[in-house]
Amino acid sequence: MTAYALLTLLLCFPGVSQAAEESSDFQFGLLSHPGGNWNPHPRGLSRLAWEVRKRTSISIELKEAVVDPATEKVFEHPFLVWTGDQDFPPLSATAITNLRQHLKSGGTLLVDLADGQINGAFDQAVRRELRRVLRNHKFVRVPSDHVLYKSFYLLDRHGGRVPARAHLEGIFVEDRLAVIHYANDLSGAISRNEYGEWDMILALPATALAR
Repeated sequence: MTAYALLTLLLCFPGVSQAAEESSDFQFGLLSHPGGNWNPHPRGLSRLAWEVRKRTSISIELKEAVVDPATEKVFEHPFLVWTGDQDFPPLSATAITNLRQHLKSGGTLLVDLADGQINGAFDQAVRRELRRVLRNHKFVRVPSDHVLYKSFYLLDRHGGRVPARAHLEGIFVEDRLAVIHYANDLSGAISRNEYGEWDMILALPATALAR
């Protein structure tokens, strides 16, 4: 369920090609920053990329790109992932400006709470920075009829390592879902080691999440 949810997420946003004849490459951009722990599940995104490559015709890089938002590299990746499990210092003014331009120009940001703690240290830090990035924009519940839930697989819930929240939240920019807030630790749920064994034990199956 977790992998399927992110497949629908990837396929309903610009910058990702579904056609086999269009061999455009795609790569997750993992945000890095001074302080905190910006890569708590090092094998999570690569495993998700493997699932995308296996189940779709998307030409995707298996290894994510590490992206410093204070550099121009942020504009090379239309789909950014911001994950962590700790507090971190405020981003630089340049990083804030770059992220604002990225999201307002059609980019997408997935926030993944690796600790599964709503209002935890990481969640509070991310929300603080996003208030700087997207002033006058607030998190809202993503409606159950949003294309996110039905562009590839038809879903009525999303999973994760922990059942922190049964619905997705996000920030809409001009009616486009630009920021997706995933509270249930997606990367922790899908991460496997080199032997194919799960890195972490799921707290509850995805079916335990009731809408």
